[in-house]
Amino acid sequence: MSAEPVSVRILDREYTVGVGGDERDSLMAAARLLDARMREIRGSNRMAAVDRIAVLAALNLAHELQLLRDENARQAVALQQTLADLNRRLDRAKAVVDWAGAGFTHQRSARISVET
Repeated sequence: MSAEPVSVRILDREYTVGVGGDERDSLMAAARLLDARMREIRGSNRMAAVDRIAVLAALNLAHELQLLRDENARQAVALQQTLADLNRRLDRAKAVVDWAGAGFTHQRSARISVET
């Protein structure tokens, strides 16, 4: 897959980056998000250093990403626990069905042998 040049505008500066065609929309959304965050951090202080604004925006976004990863890990653990619990319940239910089926077969064959 070849990268195509895409221009994005972040905090009144234009940047050209290479991106695969199927990732273009995602990159544009990311650029809009970064631009909004940098503008939010800069606020009305137009004299703030762009590099400082960029680092603070990156730190805020990285923190949000880490929170989402932590939540995802917690949910994965909870899902695994739920699946393990459901598997234990299914195993118990199968054991009951197998036991009941074995008892029914034994009773039926015993009746047949008594009646014949």
